Amino acid sequence: MAVQKLDGVTFSQMVLTGAHHLTNNAKRIDALNVFPVPDGDTGTNMNLSMTSGANEVKKSKSENISEVANAFSKGLLMGARGNSGVILSQIFRGFAKGMEKKASLNTNDLAVAFDTGVQTAYKAVMKPVEGTILTVAKDAAKKAVEIADQEDDIISMMEKVLLEAKASLKRTPDLLPVLKEVGVVDSGGQGLVTVYEGFLAALKGEELPEGVEEVEMEEMVNAEHHKSAQDFMDTSQIEFGYCTEFMVKFEEDKLADNPFDETDFRNELSDHGDSLLVVSDEDVVKVHVHTEYPGNVLTIGQRHGSLINMKIENMREQHTAIVGDKPKDSVPKEKVDFGIVTVAMGSGLKALFESLGATVVIEGGQTMNPSTQDITDAIEKANAKNVLVLPNNKNIIMAAEQAAELAGDNVAVVATKTIPQGISALLAFHPEEDLETNKTNMTDSSSHVKTGQITYAVRDTQIDGISIENGNFMGIADGKIVATHKERLEAVKLLFQELITEDDEILTILSGEDVSEDEVNELVGFIEENYEDVEIEVHNGNQPIYSYIFSVE
Repeated sequence: MAVQKLDGVTFSQMVLTGAHHLTNNAKRIDALNVFPVPDGDTGTNMNLSMTSGANEVKKSKSENISEVANAFSKGLLMGARGNSGVILSQIFRGFAKGMEKKASLNTNDLAVAFDTGVQTAYKAVMKPVEGTILTVAKDAAKKAVEIADQEDDIISMMEKVLLEAKASLKRTPDLLPVLKEVGVVDSGGQGLVTVYEGFLAALKGEELPEGVEEVEMEEMVNAEHHKSAQDFMDTSQIEFGYCTEFMVKFEEDKLADNPFDETDFRNELSDHGDSLLVVSDEDVVKVHVHTEYPGNVLTIGQRHGSLINMKIENMREQHTAIVGDKPKDSVPKEKVDFGIVTVAMGSGLKALFESLGATVVIEGGQTMNPSTQDITDAIEKANAKNVLVLPNNKNIIMAAEQAAELAGDNVAVVATKTIPQGISALLAFHPEEDLETNKTNMTDSSSHVKTGQITYAVRDTQIDGISIENGNFMGIADGKIVATHKERLEAVKLLFQELITEDDEILTILSGEDVSEDEVNELVGFIEENYEDVEIEVHNGNQPIYSYIFSVE
């Protein structure tokens, strides 16, 4: 069966099948992620990015391929994670540009789309590295352009494009020495091949080649490959220690004073690190960079709007975790200038603090206060010349101060009493300031945030004129119980009456382990309807005890 025209309906199915195939193979692609070291998991990042794009395609019912491709591109941009995810988003951003305003594509149109995708992706990367997903995309697109005039069957073209992509993937070890040394192919390139396999399967109406893929992947990598690849680099060789990702939502008033130009923006950021990717559309700019001072690049971005979707990972800690604790010629690890120790309970909150730059997150909080010894051990683990401790709970402050006293003059406690105060304090940290200046600035920042909490009563009681029944939900505003109700969302609404004023601008929702996604969506809808001037941020904190923690600024 030949296909001479590719329309939006068929392309939608290609995207969905490609995303599904990537999901099925994400863990195997993760195992190939050996260089650069370490930058998250390639398979996971590409899968999350692709899934975001596929979700937008599901919403589009258009038969126009240009409209479907634009939806796919937008979803990829907003969901892109890591180097590989951002590059994937740029490949299909250019792909969409290459078919602009076309209702359907012939083979020549498809070749142009592939080629434009490659050009866009290369432009987005400050220093393109061959032997990566970029090379695989380039070689596959080149094949499409070569055969377009002689080929009028979309399926036949895609078969040849996929064959060339696979051949290019096998050549990646010849271009990146570390891949050849370890004996694997490039993980991002494998991810793109997996997507293209899904595309072809959808075109042919065939089942995904999972069995074949599994054999190939098992031949290419095993668990020891992953670890040994990281062993080729010593932690001290990592020049820029923080993998930093963020988006800037453009704001008209800031753009009036600081007009945005993508090229100038990219050039300025290039002075602050490497592995730089910058992509933008009319609403946002997305940045990925490895840098030693994340705060500096965030400040540059903030000139043009508000920061959203921030993620900062300590790559030295990641690398150490992968290679283990074996000694390197018995030489002590050199101390970094600053370390930040903070306390949180819940996997989501831990991940959030780490993304904001926390060096060590102690598991603890309400009902499980860490000891002085726990905090002292964490200070030592931070391995820093200066350490800031954020207790995030009034019952932990004294233990933190005692630990700081035992540790010496290089430790300061920022007396945060709640999780929102800790987040606000962490955002105010600046690595170029000294310890005391940072403590002062972070303490001041934490004082400007209001904290709301929703939990449940463990007994009947009456306090501050409020009668509370055992099992009912309570709304707490900055430590004071201000509302109660047998229904959780009703308690939230009563709490908001006391917590949110007309001067407030940002509400951050940290949902607990007992809260469903549907309930969070219902709550967001209520806020949008009743507090329309408030900007909402949502994170799954996965914390126990408190169904919700709210930060209001």
